[in-house]
Parts: sequence; structure tokens; C-alpha cells
Amino acid sequence: MENQNETTVTQGSPSHGAERQEAPRRQFLKAAGAVAAVGAFAPGKVLGANDRVNVAYAGMGRMGRGNLEISMRHKAVRVAAVCDVYQPHLEMAAAMARKAGHEGVKELADFREILSDKSIDAVCISTPDHWHAWQTVEACKAGKDVYVEKPISLTIDEGAKMVQAARKYNRVVQAGTMQRSGIHFQKATEIVRAGKLGKVATVKTWNVGLAKREGIGNPADSAPPAGLNWDMWLGPAPKRPFNANRFGVDPNAFSHFRWFWDYAGGMMTDWGVHLLDIALMAFDNPMPEYVNTVGGNFYLTDNRETPDTLIATYKFPQGFVATYENRHTSSIAEFNKGSGTVFFGTEGTLHVDRRGYTIYPEKGSELLEAKVNSSNNMNYDHWGNFLDCIRTRQRPISDIEICHKSTATCLLANVAYRAGIRVDWDSANATTVQPEARKFLSTEERDPWKIVV
Repeated sequence: MENQNETTVTQGSPSHGAERQEAPRRQFLKAAGAVAAVGAFAPGKVLGANDRVNVAYAGMGRMGRGNLEISMRHKAVRVAAVCDVYQPHLEMAAAMARKAGHEGVKELADFREILSDKSIDAVCISTPDHWHAWQTVEACKAGKDVYVEKPISLTIDEGAKMVQAARKYNRVVQAGTMQRSGIHFQKATEIVRAGKLGKVATVKTWNVGLAKREGIGNPADSAPPAGLNWDMWLGPAPKRPFNANRFGVDPNAFSHFRWFWDYAGGMMTDWGVHLLDIALMAFDNPMPEYVNTVGGNFYLTDNRETPDTLIATYKFPQGFVATYENRHTSSIAEFNKGSGTVFFGTEGTLHVDRRGYTIYPEKGSELLEAKVNSSNNMNYDHWGNFLDCIRTRQRPISDIEICHKSTATCLLANVAYRAGIRVDWDSANATTVQPEARKFLSTEERDPWKIVV
């Protein structure tokens, strides 16, 4: 299965009955209360300091192969299996593992074969977003630890169930928000947390670019390519005819499935999770009070469903507002940066992205101007943190509950956009204040892919 969360800065939902609208509240509340809970220990061997971790990889598109490549640099990793419903990607991944010296790598077309293999200790899930929740929950139930790509889920309800499963089965679940393992991101957020910027009342995030107006084009529905099990690729998503853009594999770009509501949430969840995650990291991972989102498909003429232009504005209980902006009509942005997270404080402003951070003092401030470059491979260290936690049973740096909040924050912006209203978040009951928005908090999975924790 294909999932390629971008690493460069370029450029209908099913109906739900009233009986399903209570589920997101119950599951989110259970997850939120599980921070200190100790779940039952699921079957699985206890690894010693010198043991190798048998890892299976699901979803061998660009992101999956990227995770495979970076994780294999750790001597503690043994590639036990690779899994994909698209044969060409499966073969590419298996060849990569064997070239790196891993023997006996199993090539699987059905994720359930991973679940039944007791020799597998951990699973890396790089499938499309709509598969993340079912696979993570089932892996936890099978006694596997999990590395799951961001955004962790398609809906807020799914994310809550993932947290619940991690706690219930005592699993280590690391989300792919690897910027948290970046030393300069850690330093930047500590500067904010320590009050060195003064009062920060505004945070801005964005990623922008200038795209060709035809975008990803308008291919007609057709027969799936040879080697693809289209029905299995759809999995829990609604049954639809094959379309090249819905599948999205493109040798010159990251996969286009993310522009369709059945499978993902557009740039709001693809890049917004990374950028807003750093804002939340600086304020100890809060949920917003409310969000207003405006946008639309104003420029691109392709068949995408998610907006090509969007601005989301949040108010947080800690006394700050945050925005996320995406556009495909201009590459010119603040600080001459195509993306970033900026904290505006009374003593100075701090911009941080994957290259480093820069501090711009206010006039008369005692804060010193500073420019700090990235100093570590955060992808490598993020995997290292995951592997360490498999042995120690500690919570990882991007624990599933942390990334659930970051993902839910972005999903709420899409809820506001799709409902066409401001959405207030009711933290006490883990739902939206507005009943008309609740139908977007969950989705109906196709059989046999119902999520049961």
C-alpha cells in the first residue's frame, strides 16, 4: 500500500447515523484518560539489550521505502517482512532489504499475515491514512509495537481508538512526526516554553508554492494496473472504481491519494500536522478551543477534492492564536521560507523549519539575534527512540497520544471547512459543540475492516 508523506515543501464523506455520533466522544475520553493507565501486557517476547528487533513494513511506496532505508541503518533492526498490495512496490522493497544484507525477508500481500506471525516484534505502517487506524489497532492486539506515519488517522474517532489500543495492550506506538527528534526543534520550543520570547500570543504556520494550473490532471476511471489489488487498497474506504489519481502513484511526485476525502485530509493533515505539531510541542500539547477555516478550489483544474487554498485559524486556551495556510498560487512567503512555524513574542520572533531556527529580537529587547542550523538526522534518531522504547517500554517522543492531539487539531480544521461553520471543541465531552459538525468526526468502515479495540 502506498503512503508518501511529503519531505519537500512543494506543492464526499460517507453519511453517518446519529448512533455513530456518540462514539467519537466515548473513545476520545477513554484515550484522554489513559495517560497514566497501565494496560494488560499483550503476548510478545521481552527484548534484551543485544537482541535485534524483527520489524515488518506495511506500505512500500516512497514513504514506506524511506522508513525501510533509514531504519536499516540501525543494527538493531532485522527486516522480517515487507507488505504491499501493489506488486512492483513489494518487489522494490524486498530488493532493498536483501541488498542491505537482510535474509529471509517475507514478501506479503495481506497485512493479516503480519499479525499472525509471532516472530514479528514491531510493525512500520506507511500505508495511506485511511488504513492507519485499523492496522495500528490490530497490531497492538497482536502484541506488536508500532511505528505509524502521520497523520495517524483519517478521523478523530479513529485516533482515539488507536490511543485506547496502545494503552489497553501496553504497546509502544511511535508516530512519524519525526521533527520532535530534531535537536534544533527541541531547542526552539524550549526557548518558547521558557518565556525567552516574552508573551507569545500569535503562532503562524504555512507551506506554499506555485503549481501548474492543471495540477494532477483529470484521468478517467479505468481498470487498475497489473499487480494491484484495488479492493484491498481501498480496504475500509468506500468501494469506488479505480482512478489513477485516487491510487496516486507518480514516479515524479509523492502520492496523490491525499487529495481525496475517502483516504486523507489534503495539505491540512499532510503538512499541517508537522507544522502545528511544533506549535503544540511548545505549549505542552493542548487542544484548541475553536477553529475557523476558509478556502476552496480556486485555481487548480484537476479532480482533487481537498482545497487548493486554505487558511485555518485557531484559538487556544493557553492564550494564543495559531494559523495554518496553504496555497498553490504563489511561492513568495514570510522570511523567504516556503514553510515554517513562527512564534511571535513581545521580546522577539522565532522561525523554525527543518533547516534550523532564527531569532529576530524586538527593538530594545535584551534577546540576542541567533541563527541555529539543524544538527542531527531526525529521521534516524526518531527510529532510534522507537527502538530504545521497545526495550525499555517507555513512551516514545512522538507517543500516539501526542500525535493524536496534533492530528485531531488538523482534522478539526477540515471539519470546520467541510461543515462550513466555526467549530468549537468541547474538551470535557471530547466532541464538537456544534451537532452539525459531528458527522465528520467518524466514518463508516467497510466490512471486514471495522475497528474494534
